[in-house]
Amino acid sequence: PLVESGGDLVQPGGSLRLSCAASGFRLDYYAIGWFRQAPGKERETIGCISGSDGTTHYAESLKGRFTISKHNAKNTAYLQMDSLTPEDTAIYYCAAEWGDCSMWTLYEFWGQGTQVTVSS
Repeated sequence: PLVESGGDLVQPGGSLRLSCAASGFRLDYYAIGWFRQAPGKERETIGCISGSDGTTHYAESLKGRFTISKHNAKNTAYLQMDSLTPEDTAIYYCAAEWGDCSMWTLYEFWGQGTQVTVSS
């Protein structure tokens, strides 16, 4: 399974790093996707990192503020979020799929989500 952590209450303008830890399998050749879902809204694709070469893809609206990375030795992926606004409040999910990714990849493994709240 995948387990997200790092969700928290953060002030506008702040930063947060979410973690996505895998257990039971190695992430080395898996692509990791990050998603979020705000109350009353559809799930949004944030981006992904490919399993073979670490190539990343991001939603245009989030490019520059969000960064996805993967540390194979720690079997963990990360989502660094900067310059957060209240509009970033959502449940954040990670997912894993063998191989490479695009913004339309269908993922096999999903985490349970972690809550991020941006508020003063």
